[in-house]
Amino acid sequence: MKEQNFANHAQIVPAFHYGLLGGILVLIAFSCLNLYRHYSAGLGLMIPSIALLGSVLLLAVAFSTRAFALKAQDRAIRAEENLRYFAITGKLLDSKLRLGQIIALRFAPNNEFVDLAHLAVEKDMSPKEIKQTIKTWKGDYHRV
Repeated sequence: MKEQNFANHAQIVPAFHYGLLGGILVLIAFSCLNLYRHYSAGLGLMIPSIALLGSVLLLAVAFSTRAFALKAQDRAIRAEENLRYFAITGKLLDSKLRLGQIIALRFAPNNEFVDLAHLAVEKDMSPKEIKQTIKTWKGDYHRV
């Protein structure tokens, strides 16, 4: 597996992002075209309408499943980073840290983690700024 860094840590899953989503968008386009043709020809609209509705619902399901998986991972990351901070300092992470900041901190190795967590609160750093500040990147190869 390729070593992660700031430039390449965002992950694209071709089967999902291109295959599934692309296929659903094509399905929606053809469903719209079919509905239009039936409407123009004065034919029944029930089946093309149901096909279009099903296509749109399929897109909603695809986005929802992705969002649910990311939400669960975000919760796990928050717990892991809180535990890591506690193991190093004996204290819990500062409650002022936002979830995005905590998620960005997961890329920091232990020797940079505590100082960077304090700096993130002090300067209200964005997740991108946190990631750019990390000197030695610690990859996260489990996120999907």
